[in-house]
Amino acid sequence: MTDGRSAASNKGMPLVRIVPETVPCECSVKEDADAGIHLAMDQIIEALTKPLSAEEQAPKRKERGTPSRIVFKGQLEELNRFFYKRGWGDGLPVLPPTEAAVREMLAGTDLPPEHVVGEIDPRHGKATVEKIAVNAVMAGALPIHMPILIACVAALADPRAHLGAYGTSTGSWMPFWIINGPVRNDAHVNSGSGAMSPGDIANAAIGRTMGLIVKNVGGARKAIEDMGVYGNPGKYSCVAGENEENSPWEPLHVEQGFAREESAVTLFFPNCYSQIWQYGSDDKGILGTLIYNLPPGRSGLTCLLMTPTQAKTLAQKGWTKPMIRKYVYEYGRVPAYRHPSFHDGGGWTGRSPETVPPNAMDSTAIVPSPDHVRVLVLGGPGAFMGLACGGGLPGGQFVTKKISLPSGWARLVAKYKSLVPAYERY
Repeated sequence: MTDGRSAASNKGMPLVRIVPETVPCECSVKEDADAGIHLAMDQIIEALTKPLSAEEQAPKRKERGTPSRIVFKGQLEELNRFFYKRGWGDGLPVLPPTEAAVREMLAGTDLPPEHVVGEIDPRHGKATVEKIAVNAVMAGALPIHMPILIACVAALADPRAHLGAYGTSTGSWMPFWIINGPVRNDAHVNSGSGAMSPGDIANAAIGRTMGLIVKNVGGARKAIEDMGVYGNPGKYSCVAGENEENSPWEPLHVEQGFAREESAVTLFFPNCYSQIWQYGSDDKGILGTLIYNLPPGRSGLTCLLMTPTQAKTLAQKGWTKPMIRKYVYEYGRVPAYRHPSFHDGGGWTGRSPETVPPNAMDSTAIVPSPDHVRVLVLGGPGAFMGLACGGGLPGGQFVTKKISLPSGWARLVAKYKSLVPAYERY
């Protein structure tokens, strides 16, 4: 009901008639669907035939007036309670976006505060540079993260990212942000040991900022527009840099069409993340780990995570990223008779077995094509591998945007270069 009313309001129909029903979501039991339709049919007919009221014929737009730039004055604890009660936070404490703090954040870009970087679904909020800065301050980000955040917003607003679906789906999708290029080191983005764990301002605050922007600017509020059944912990932050210095292959942003010396961010939406112990340390064991752990039915975009050691082992045997993508597509299969259909988005649809490797005629591919697969080198020493995947929408793509640095970047980087953890040694 709340999702329907929000969607109707967003499309200029604030008083559209909505009929509740009892059919379970994506019900595949005909008897249950028929029973629920029967119970709701009289209300549906009434909603379609009852004359419109005067208010329904000419709904009045709610006048909001010009918002004040100062919404609260008080202590930090009071501010956090004020923001939380209005749904502006994410459950963790926020820092106050004061005029001075926002002004300092804006030092990370040459764009004017009123510049609109993109329109964010589902409610088409205009993400101005200043709004990005406000949410960045709240999330604890630094001015050296601002160029990355602006590129992230541009990726989020790209129709190929499908935020309008992933941000509101019951499937609980998380944005996975992959950062490439020299900016990783300038902004202290972790790409080594524990790259996907808490502990680094850049990795944590960039993802957290984008989560706040999705809600506060885009309008995807939990249980109103965002209908995730379970939710997803990755929505707090899922940010990693590619470990380019220790990779034998060209980095992801170069695969996506950018120059190696450029910096870029790549976005896609998985809803599953797995860590798997490698079956063996040779190329056969590494590749076998990947193909035998692809979740059946998760046919969307897939990112294969491997350590520099595993990548170098494969490279020494002649494997390239395109070869690995093709191998995973061709050999990552399930018996067709056991999995006659896959969720391709928009409903359950049957799929015919595709071209298959020898001696595997009774099987079908888990991922639709090699183009749905990317290889990411990150992490530190160890024998684990990772998979970030999830059934996705047809036409979904890995979206990559260039990160543009402001004038005075070197000075800004120097100002924050010492802001890194210095752990006490026992």
